[in-house]
Amino acid sequence: MTAHAARDGLLVPPGHGRTLHTPAQQVTFKVTGEHSTVASSFEVVVPPGFDVGAHRHIRSEELFYVLEGELDVMAFEPRVRSGDDWRHWESLDGRQVVRATPGTVIVVPPGCPHAFANPTGEPARMFFQASPPPDHERYFEELIALLDSGAASDTAAIADLRNRYDIEQLTPLRHELS
Repeated sequence: MTAHAARDGLLVPPGHGRTLHTPAQQVTFKVTGEHSTVASSFEVVVPPGFDVGAHRHIRSEELFYVLEGELDVMAFEPRVRSGDDWRHWESLDGRQVVRATPGTVIVVPPGCPHAFANPTGEPARMFFQASPPPDHERYFEELIALLDSGAASDTAAIADLRNRYDIEQLTPLRHELS
């Protein structure tokens, strides 16, 4: 029988973690697959005008916690997936898109369509957790590189990236640069 050394815990102070930044999005890696077998955790700044687009994951489960600002969010199977603006979708039981304010938690099980967008003039900040790691870590690294290169309008490149990381895009990702 082999003895396994206990792993030390991880403490990430405020303002620490590896940050990826472009004018379209900022993501700080707080906990990665290096430290957790359960989930990756991130702090995400969502600038005004950013819309992740409605999408779903077959394997991933996600949790969002709004820390600052406001976001329009949805996490339900719509009655009809129509058009390219998820903000008008409604679920079979009448649920609609809501305005999430600080303290709002959104839990998204595998297979559930979901989206968030910042319709305000101020940045929003949220804690985001994705399971299992490290898919979202790699996805963010590649997405930030694409957005940073100016390829955000290359819908084929973004679609390919999302397909490789268990993301079925239902409406387009959009962002407005100042």
